Amino acid sequence: MDRADFVQRFGGVFEHSPFIAERAFDAGMIEEPLNALDVHDAMAMIFRTSGVEERLGVLRAHPDLAGKLAIAGELTEDSRVEQAGAGLDRLTASEHARFTELNTAYVEKFGFPFIIAVKGLTKNDILAAFEARINNSRDQEFDTACQQVEKIAKLRLESLLPPIS
Repeated sequence: MDRADFVQRFGGVFEHSPFIAERAFDAGMIEEPLNALDVHDAMAMIFRTSGVEERLGVLRAHPDLAGKLAIAGELTEDSRVEQAGAGLDRLTASEHARFTELNTAYVEKFGFPFIIAVKGLTKNDILAAFEARINNSRDQEFDTACQQVEKIAKLRLESLLPPIS
């Protein structure tokens, strides 16, 4: 697989951040046959060794959960499927109001959206995590959000590639 094909196929694994796939490929970290574990390890290493501002940019590229982009139908396909799988596309008016309230407070406090790998979680699980994590320090939450971004990327890669060759 050449660089252009790799970036086209995996450039969105880290939300709207193709530079991660580009750098992993350019560093010679991508070897065929591709498998989810090796590609994730390579891309996660690039993410972890990126500067704080670049990692913050990746966090900020994520949509709010059940937010304006979801309502407008403007999520990436991956985000839409992930949020729908957790029932975030079927919130009651009061649930949506609570998510909106938490999204606003979270972004005001931390400067990036609340990020959680929603696969296998219910809207109640997500809401409970949201309410607990909003009490974290900025450093704690930055680290937690980065871990969640890596988990989301791993889940996305596992849907695209075999787990191991």
